[in-house]
Parts: sequence; structure tokens; C-alpha cells
Amino acid sequence: MKLNIFNTENEVLAALAAHFVKIANESVAANGKFSVALSGGSSPKKLYELLASSYSGQVAWEKVYFFFGDERNVPQTHPDSNYLMAKKALFDPLHISASNIFAVDTSLPPNEAAQQYEEEIETFFDDGELSFDLILLGLGDNSHTASLFPFTPVLHDRTPGVKEVFLPDQQVYRITLNAPLINEAQHIAFLVYGEGKAIAVHHVLEDDEDIEEYPAQLIEPIVGEIQWFLDTAAAAMLDNH
Repeated sequence: MKLNIFNTENEVLAALAAHFVKIANESVAANGKFSVALSGGSSPKKLYELLASSYSGQVAWEKVYFFFGDERNVPQTHPDSNYLMAKKALFDPLHISASNIFAVDTSLPPNEAAQQYEEEIETFFDDGELSFDLILLGLGDNSHTASLFPFTPVLHDRTPGVKEVFLPDQQVYRITLNAPLINEAQHIAFLVYGEGKAIAVHHVLEDDEDIEEYPAQLIEPIVGEIQWFLDTAAAAMLDNH
């Protein structure tokens, strides 16, 4: 694991954008394509906007295949849709072909949407390892990542897959890659900034293991590399950095 800590949010975003470009280009050179699972939320939106502007000429975008680490159980036109956010911030500005975008079909019941998405991922990797070149992750104030929320059954999955997750407090479903699937990736990058994340960062990186309370502790790649991109505010409660 590598911690990358920067003074400002903009420096964090620029560093992760450069990291994205580096892995994309290495993957395309090695395999002719680059597979990435995107994260949702407000933090990565700024990353996607940066990639679609300042870094737009540095990647062979027609060779990039986009997936989602998780999705909210809402129509793709809904303001809360991770797909819609990525479409506006990244896909549309870069004119990404629809054939390169793998969105969760939220018109299906959550369990069917999860099953279909898992099958799409298996088809994409064509009987090989379900190993994304890069998975982008965020971190919630409650130490969740993707839609791996505290005290949900998905935290105990042992085989790579996609699952529906019900959040009783919000009475909503989400669809998520599970931890075993995330941990198959070649590269995993956490994007976390702001003082509101400092306690969660400390819990995940330095507290004793408690996956029920701090689900992001589950993210430990099997053979790949994990890097955290933090600002000083988010890293403020770390003892060792």
C-alpha cells in the first residue's frame, strides 16, 4: 500500500489523474485495452472532469472500457445515478462510444441487475481472471467503500461477484462489486479528501480490523497494487504517514 498525501484537493485530483493516465497507457500498450471501474459521488466527479479536459489528449479513449464499482437503484436519468454523473462529466465530453460503457441495468429488480452485471463482467473478461486494470474507490464517513456498507451481508462474500445491498436506514437498494472482486484488480486507487473523512481514514488504515464497522478494511488486493490519494486534511488523524 502506498499513501500519496498532498496539501490541496486540486493536487490530489491532479496526481490521481496522472496515475489514471499512466495505468491506462501501460494497459493499452500491454493488452490493447484498459478496463476501469468508476466510483460515484461528488469527489470523483471532479476527477472525471479533469480527465475529460486537461488530460483528454493523453489517453486512447477508444480503447478504454468503463464499468462501475457500484450503482444506486435509480433510473439512469435520475440525479443520484452514478452512471448519469459519469456520462455528464466524462463520457459525453470525450465522446465515449456506448459499446465501451458497461452500466448497471437499474430497470431490473436489484437482484437481477446484480446478476446480469456479474455476467457482463464475466463475458468481458472471457473466462479469464475477473481482474480490472484499475478500480477507483471513495470512502464514506462511515468507512464504507463502493456499496460495501457496515453490517451488510455482502461483507462476508468469499467469491468474486456483484451483489444487491439493502440499506435499512435509507430503505434503498444499491448494486455493488463485492470485496473479492475488487481485490482481483491490478490497481486500486482510493480518492479521499476533506477533513470530514479524517476519522474514517484513520479507522480503515490504523484501527484494529473490524470489517463490520469499517468495511473498507476489506480492500486488500491479492496480487495488485493499492494506493491512497489523500489531502492533508483527510490524513490529519493518521499516526504513521
